[in-house]
Amino acid sequence: MAGKQYDVDPQVIRNLEDKAKRRTALRNEYFKHMTNPHRHGTAEGGYLFEPGIQRFMSLKATGYDSFKPTPRSGFYAFGLVVAPIALYAWWIKSQRDSVEKKLRNGEIAYRDRKFKFT
Repeated sequence: MAGKQYDVDPQVIRNLEDKAKRRTALRNEYFKHMTNPHRHGTAEGGYLFEPGIQRFMSLKATGYDSFKPTPRSGFYAFGLVVAPIALYAWWIKSQRDSVEKKLRNGEIAYRDRKFKFT
């Protein structure tokens, strides 16, 4: 199938095929190690140590230790936390003020009010 692509350089196709072969070989080796029933006899324990997975889990466990605040992270915090809360509070206050103004001007009759004692 890859040989029928005319708009791609043959070197790029060879590189992609080599990468796919390496990925398949690594995957097969990983499955071989994971499904080995005699692994406990080699004193490896009950799991397979994978350096890439270990680096990822270590990063997730200690990511906040090496966090350095920057203006960009400050803008993210403001945009995702402070701004939505402030906008929602402003929206609620403006709605309540408009209802209060209508109640005080007599535009809403007493029998039509949702809350009779306010």
